[in-house]
Amino acid sequence: MSEFTEILQAIEGGDPLAADRLLPLVYDELRRLAAAHLANEQPGQTLQPTALVHEAYLRLVGGANPDQWNSRGHFLGAAAIAIRRILVDNARRKQSLKRGGGMTRQQMDEEVGIALTEPREDLLALNEALDKLALSHSQAAELVQLHYFAGLTLDEAADYLGIGPRTGRRLWSYARAWLRREMQDSAGDFF
Repeated sequence: MSEFTEILQAIEGGDPLAADRLLPLVYDELRRLAAAHLANEQPGQTLQPTALVHEAYLRLVGGANPDQWNSRGHFLGAAAIAIRRILVDNARRKQSLKRGGGMTRQQMDEEVGIALTEPREDLLALNEALDKLALSHSQAAELVQLHYFAGLTLDEAADYLGIGPRTGRRLWSYARAWLRREMQDSAGDFF
């Protein structure tokens, strides 16, 4: 039995210190995922990878059912959902009229003096498209979450979903095409 599984069983058994032992096991992976997602955010992002990891971890372990994971992959899948929700909530907060609405920070080119636009991801559009995809093909939406938000390889995500690697690659191709079509008016190119 792995240390991760033992800790999960301790959490399920009500050990109050078990959650503290879980964080060091998953922290580096969660921080790497958070940094990768934040690197794709627009300039002026105030959310830091460490804060994103801590918020995701608190949502996972501090929730009503901290004993719901049966493996490391299952935990990372839940982390992918938590990270997605945090990033979407942050994007919504930043777009609210109270905080400037549709205004965006522009970087200036010092030599030319004009604003340069950088490609950015529209997380709200992706979130909406993923929700629509989940209605018609939940397994494809879950694969996208595991691969894109949790940072699992396609083979790892397919294994987590209980499908073969070839099926996972076909499902990924389908999901990418579906999301591209759904998001064609969005400024971001995710895949």
